[in-house]
Amino acid sequence: RFLAFFFKQLQPNRSGRYETQFPFVSLCGRERNFLRCDDRPVVFTEILPGTGTDTGTERLLSYCGAGDRLTIPFQPQNLVVSPRNGRLYHPAPTRVGGVGLVRSTLALEWDPCFEYELGPAQPPTHFNWEGRRYRLTGELLPLLHGGESADVTVTPCQG
Repeated sequence: RFLAFFFKQLQPNRSGRYETQFPFVSLCGRERNFLRCDDRPVVFTEILPGTGTDTGTERLLSYCGAGDRLTIPFQPQNLVVSPRNGRLYHPAPTRVGGVGLVRSTLALEWDPCFEYELGPAQPPTHFNWEGRRYRLTGELLPLLHGGESADVTVTPCQG
């Protein structure tokens, strides 16, 4: 329960204290929990069954080891591989920057699902998931790289 509460309260550190050293803070009453991370504060750790919808079952991504207490809808079309570090990312809550890191174990599990129509040296173009082929949008790249352009040009493809 503490992890779920901690991460639900997590936000950019605009407190005027330790902002450079600790870019995130979780407010817990009068207590301030400052956070520094190597990459992103949100790490997606597992995929869960989702809720029923008109079009079937929407899967959920759980983050920060909190199981079903911290989830967001899985958006396969918005997965992105960073051209800078090769890590896999997925949309995250906007209050923590809008981008979360996919745990390496999960990324390796999904690796066979990616297609590379532009060649192996370019980012993947499609993701095959539960019988559907999703064209990857690359929309997270500006958030991922702080508004800078990526080192590798991502060309949208048809299909």
